[in-house]
Amino acid sequence: MISTLLVVQILLTIFIVIAILLQKSSSIGLGAYSGSNESMFGAKGPAGFLSKATFALALLFVLNTLAMGYLYNQEKAHSVADTINTATSVPTTDINTSTK
Repeated sequence: MISTLLVVQILLTIFIVIAILLQKSSSIGLGAYSGSNESMFGAKGPAGFLSKATFALALLFVLNTLAMGYLYNQEKAHSVADTINTATSVPTTDINTSTK
């Protein structure tokens, strides 16, 4: 389960970076490479859509991070040392045997 959430986390990170880079800034950024999006997103362009998408992706990123942290702590609550059988692991010597 944690490995699935880790893959989702990586994908969310990539999508957040793309959504942020596509937003219009004072120097246009990568939004210049996206072409004419005004007909697809409405008269205001993609600014409103990208800001809402960035917020939604960031919220999913935070929730996924919290879920990963919770599941990781639940999985790691038990130590490997708890499974060691000490009765057979420690060599025993007979104290009553005397060497004279």
